[in-house]
Amino acid sequence: MAFVNWLKRRLVVIAGLLTLAYLLLPVVVVAVFSLNKPKGRFNYEWQEFSTDAWKDPCGVSGLCGSLSLSLRIALWATLGATVLGAMIAFALVRYRFRARSTVNSLVFLPMAMPEVVMAASLLTLFLNLGVQLGFWTILIAHVMFCLSFVVVAVKARVMSMDPRLEQAAQDLYAGPVQTFLRVTLPIAAPGIAAGALLAFALSFDDFIITNFNSGSTVTFPMFVWGSAQRGTPVQINVVGTAMFVVAVLLVLVSMAVGNRRERQKA
Repeated sequence: MAFVNWLKRRLVVIAGLLTLAYLLLPVVVVAVFSLNKPKGRFNYEWQEFSTDAWKDPCGVSGLCGSLSLSLRIALWATLGATVLGAMIAFALVRYRFRARSTVNSLVFLPMAMPEVVMAASLLTLFLNLGVQLGFWTILIAHVMFCLSFVVVAVKARVMSMDPRLEQAAQDLYAGPVQTFLRVTLPIAAPGIAAGALLAFALSFDDFIITNFNSGSTVTFPMFVWGSAQRGTPVQINVVGTAMFVVAVLLVLVSMAVGNRRERQKA
């Protein structure tokens, strides 16, 4: 009976830990097999412990080139989507204009629309315009589908802002630019940062839209898909593990900075 009561009190925590373990299980498998030395082309069965792939992550032809391309596209797509998305979010929340409700509804369409539909539509548009498929068509496509996610993230933050803070800054003789830079932007920064991180992850990870609009350009997800047809090199697991570790470190640093600022305010 005591065990049942203990289990009831901690049921939510246990369920959360089991869910987290379920989500992290594929990441653990990727990390473990990054230390494998397969005897054949496929890295699906554990054979022998080895750190050779970590010593030479670019040992597979084309891997680092595709990774560099994906990082560049993701960075530029994040920059473009964040700037445009933040401006759209501020306009939708702070201003009243005709067709505002329509624009507000249209923003959600790229998130609700299947990726294959958007990919085919963009491909049709580029072909009709005579645009050569490659880096720029991928970048334009990524900015378009990342834009909605940034708008939603920033809009939620802007809607929670207290307009009296900006009014107080204006009462203290701050101009529009000073008010935006010193009051509005710092308050909206967490939402903008969340939108930017989401846009980067979506852009770097995208395969469907990229596959339709890439031409002969090969990004990292496309390289992984192509490699899986003839053998999966261990270096792919190395890159995946390294990126996961970097992402975790960024989150931990962000949490540490946030906690430090809260202690300073207290």
